Amino acid sequence: MSKVENFLTYDQEQQVVAAIRSAEKTTSGEIRVHLEKHTEIEILERATEVFHWLKMDNTIQRNGVLIYVAVEDRSFAIFGDKGINDVVEDNFWESTKDAILEQFKKGGFTQGLIDGVLLAGEQLQKYFPWDHTDINELSDEISKG
Repeated sequence: MSKVENFLTYDQEQQVVAAIRSAEKTTSGEIRVHLEKHTEIEILERATEVFHWLKMDNTIQRNGVLIYVAVEDRSFAIFGDKGINDVVEDNFWESTKDAILEQFKKGGFTQGLIDGVLLAGEQLQKYFPWDHTDINELSDEISKG
């Protein structure tokens, strides 16, 4: 088994998925987590590629956000779509990165992803609140590459 398959157990993955569903109850933003073994290119560049590969740029409000993790590289990035980046300040994702990193440093990978997802949801709510017409445009499941 690869390190990607061992990064989270099935139960841990379901905890992260539950956090995504919880976060998306308060925002029209779409949050995804993608795990990959390794990247040959700069982490944010790879997160951008995966974002487009997952078709996260096809949401109505262009308000998708990807938390990308390169497991063997012990690295991660957060990538938000144009709709988000057009309305938020430049350091918008810093507190989310810090929350994830704090847990990752302690080996709390599941909790780091949960904290990051929930915080991203809180932050997105300010700019993209949920309303009754909102539909879930992207899968809540963790993708793997």
